[in-house]
Amino acid sequence: MDRFLQILDTINNIVWGPPLLIFMTLVGVLYTFRLRGLQLRHLIYAHKLAFVRDDGKADGDISHFQALMTALAATIGIGSITGVATAISIGGLGALFWMWIAAFFGMATKYAEAILAIKYREIDSNGQMCGGPMYYLERGLKIKWLGVLFSFLAAVTALGTGNMVQSNSVATAIFETFSISPSITGIVLVLLTAVTLLGGIKSIGKVVGILVPSMAVFYFLISMSVVLFNIAHVPEAFWLIIKTAFTGQAAAGGFIGSTVMIAIQMGVSRGVFSSEAGLGSSPIAAAAAKTDSPGRQALVSMSSVFITTGIVCTLTGLAIATTGVLGGMDASGKVLDGSSLVIAAFDSVIPYGGLIVTLIIIPFAYSTILGWAYYGEKAMEYMFGVRAITPYRIIYIAIVFLGAILNLQVVWGVANIMNGLMAFPNLIGLLFLSGIVVKETRLFEALLKKERALNN
Repeated sequence: MDRFLQILDTINNIVWGPPLLIFMTLVGVLYTFRLRGLQLRHLIYAHKLAFVRDDGKADGDISHFQALMTALAATIGIGSITGVATAISIGGLGALFWMWIAAFFGMATKYAEAILAIKYREIDSNGQMCGGPMYYLERGLKIKWLGVLFSFLAAVTALGTGNMVQSNSVATAIFETFSISPSITGIVLVLLTAVTLLGGIKSIGKVVGILVPSMAVFYFLISMSVVLFNIAHVPEAFWLIIKTAFTGQAAAGGFIGSTVMIAIQMGVSRGVFSSEAGLGSSPIAAAAAKTDSPGRQALVSMSSVFITTGIVCTLTGLAIATTGVLGGMDASGKVLDGSSLVIAAFDSVIPYGGLIVTLIIIPFAYSTILGWAYYGEKAMEYMFGVRAITPYRIIYIAIVFLGAILNLQVVWGVANIMNGLMAFPNLIGLLFLSGIVVKETRLFEALLKKERALNN
């Protein structure tokens, strides 16, 4: 088993190595220039759309807000909290700077994904919207086998990373905190997941529309209180983040030190893992949105990158940087990393801070289960039709229980590889369909200009 895990780890390092990260970054840079820095020019308007506008009479299944929350449900949480801590514990504080860079260009990428998802979406025999990379690879790029490949990888990733890993995280956290058996947690998760999933995307949209923003606001307040308590160290923290991004970070305490290349690799990879920009998963949710223009929902989708990386990831990183826990060790002498690093940062300021972090991660992980369930069933529908939705939901719900009680080292390894591989067909589509994205954006910006002229 150890040998097999080593093989998976080697393959994972290859898949998530420099070629993929460079490909993702270059696509983001391409769109940033071709769209003339749209992520900056329309950032405020994008957030206004998400939280204010409702195209209730437009085609679609859920609102702009619910589409955004569904996408955030699949990204915000473990990747934005423990993922950031892992990046910093390996790459140093400079990794956070490279997460910001990845997010900046990733916003343009996510905008492009949503534009294409809505432009090429279809209505299935159940009367629901279907869209995502598989549809723009087939209808836009005219390469159906790439769409099938993406769908297969997405369906597998949903069962692993989106489902089993999340349910295991919840079961482990509850067992360590309250000594409740993983089997009991698994049964409860199965029931909660079944009730929500059997109602389809509208039910998912309603649940995550309540769960995600409430927990995100709570985490924002808690993490902000940690940063404000150490406000005097914030300028120094920002300086260290920027400085070590270009110089590397020397060894200190239990921290073994990091080079610039490690900081870049960890920052970019964890930034992508947090925002999912370029992976092709979130445009599946964007395609279900009620919108009168592809550009409007694309801006809403783009805003999710700013929320996850620009706000949640940044606050997590600052909490670690200002409390000085990087390089510290736990009671057993083990170097703090991942969730233990975040818990140590919160515990240093807030009574029972670690318990609060654990309780926050639980609903975030559950919302990720819901978000990825929708991605997985839409991938299956593309390959086998609407008849595949119900069987996939049943399998997905059952696997929630397995995830809660099993050791997931192998599952995590396979799913993480599939997660990276699904980005390649999506990025190919984004690269060769950039002209369509630019054309749709010009039409949308002309519409915006006309609307603003009428309002004035």
